[in-house]
Amino acid sequence: MIEREQYAPGPARGAQVRKDGEKWTLILVRELRHSPEKVWQALTDPAHLCEWAPFDAEGSLGTVGTVKLTWVGTPTPLETRVTRAEAPKVLEYNDTRWELEAFAGGTRLTLWHNIDRRFIAWGAAGWHISFDVLERLLAGDPIGRMVGAEAMKFSGWQRLNAEYAKQFGIETPNKPPQAAQKP
Repeated sequence: MIEREQYAPGPARGAQVRKDGEKWTLILVRELRHSPEKVWQALTDPAHLCEWAPFDAEGSLGTVGTVKLTWVGTPTPLETRVTRAEAPKVLEYNDTRWELEAFAGGTRLTLWHNIDRRFIAWGAAGWHISFDVLERLLAGDPIGRMVGAEAMKFSGWQRLNAEYAKQFGIETPNKPPQAAQKP
């Protein structure tokens, strides 16, 4: 098992930003060594989500309907509507879309996440670390969830934030508002 203290994220990669009117979307792509079915379970099952995701779910995200999500660092659960759940290919809820594609014996996972432009680099850094934690969880070598304010204290997050900001050509704010602590 990799000790958490030994974890160091790789360089910023697999990210882009799209603007549509006033809406900004962070797009992250990660290739995982696990089947789409296994990745789908990690994206939808509350028992898996609490091990790697920046939120806890009070029910499965694997079916269309309403579920409450509590983002780490926020006190109030948000009622969330799963609008699309096509296992193991597409999952959509609120401002988030996941696409899973079988690729080279594993899964190409694409996240589309609408986010305030000021916090795009923060979100990219947070999701990058969450994806690393997810990969290790799926491989049976968990290192524990690193999200929200805890992740922001981690030197690897700080480096990633700077790398993504440079890649996107943006400045990042010094202090997050409470609602911006989502990855």
